[in-house]
Amino acid sequence: MRQVVSWVASACVGFVRACVVVAVSMLVPAVWAAAVALAIWWGAGNPWSWVPAFVLACVGTLGLSRPVCRMFRFLVATWTATVIPAGYRQAGPVVRMSTGYWWNGFSYERSSRDARLDQRWRIRWSDPATWRDLRFTAIAPITAGLVAAIPPVGVAGAVLGLSQSVLTARTFGVLGLVVAIAGAPYAWRSVEPVAARFLRASSAMVLADRVDELTAQRADTTVAQAAEIRRIERDLHDGAQARLVALGLSLATAEKLMETDPDQAKALMREARAGAATSLTELRELVKGINPPVLNDRGLIDAVRALALDSPLEVAVSADVQLRLDPPVESAVYFGTAELVTNAVKHAHAARARISIARDDTGIVVDVEDNGRGGAGVRAGGGLEGLRRRLAVFDGTLEITSPAGGPTRVRMTVPCESL
Repeated sequence: MRQVVSWVASACVGFVRACVVVAVSMLVPAVWAAAVALAIWWGAGNPWSWVPAFVLACVGTLGLSRPVCRMFRFLVATWTATVIPAGYRQAGPVVRMSTGYWWNGFSYERSSRDARLDQRWRIRWSDPATWRDLRFTAIAPITAGLVAAIPPVGVAGAVLGLSQSVLTARTFGVLGLVVAIAGAPYAWRSVEPVAARFLRASSAMVLADRVDELTAQRADTTVAQAAEIRRIERDLHDGAQARLVALGLSLATAEKLMETDPDQAKALMREARAGAATSLTELRELVKGINPPVLNDRGLIDAVRALALDSPLEVAVSADVQLRLDPPVESAVYFGTAELVTNAVKHAHAARARISIARDDTGIVVDVEDNGRGGAGVRAGGGLEGLRRRLAVFDGTLEITSPAGGPTRVRMTVPCESL
């Protein structure tokens, strides 16, 4: 009895899903059928009546292609848990130049609105995903749509056949009902292989996107390295170097006063000793900013715990196991965690935070959660965008959940092998 109920439920669910697949896959063919009907209505004998109908069909196809493909991706992800990446090219920032014009990556425009509109259309037409979507809207009706149409067509045939009094018609009606019931649990399943085959980005597209991503990351790394070098030079010039120069002058003066005014010389020596201690502290802080010694000596977890102790927040750190990672990965994760804690203090005005470090099947996962006011997000040129790009160098990801009013939870995931 339980198996019968399960089969009936599966058949009902499959029938509904098959109808949905047919409806979605036939949207574009319906547009063309409507265009043909409109041309006939305008005048089948007039060849010029087909021109506006053809234009309307092309515009409708272009406008529906992306929504139809998005619906297919959503249906596949909801029904089978198979996620098919969209692979659409993202628009870059629109920058205002010193001349007053706006640069969108392709051309200069007089206003930000015109620059974004021009950018959107240029990306739409140059994106290979646009032509992939158009191809899929032509393939889907004769593949997934045709197979999914078996149960509804069988039901329609059953209704028409059983409503007749002729034995042959009734026989075809019964056969249609059997085909509909038997095929309902399986007919919709053709949508997954078809969508996975024709909606995924091609290897050439994936490679091109990866090249663009690596090029952007290289540029970001070069800019970040140049900025870091300038910061180190500025800190050395304004801090430790100035103090060491003053220390040398004090020692030279003390040497001259040693015989004539020993008390003054001793005072200068005490000042020089204090200056040397201050210079040593500044140099240690400078080296710590480059790479904390505790990170090199004891690893990521102890470095994060030391960071928590120095933070004005009440920070709780939890870690599953003690692990050592490659130094570049440890550095990226450590400074990412430090930036998130700083954001919790500076922007979120949080009082408490929690840092969790764990490993999963692919790499290291770091969760940073605070009880601040929330509303955090990735903005162009912001710190979180820079952090996302820094993690992307190692194929890492950054996920942010920050509703208004808090709490804010940020997850950093970096694939790696522990040492």
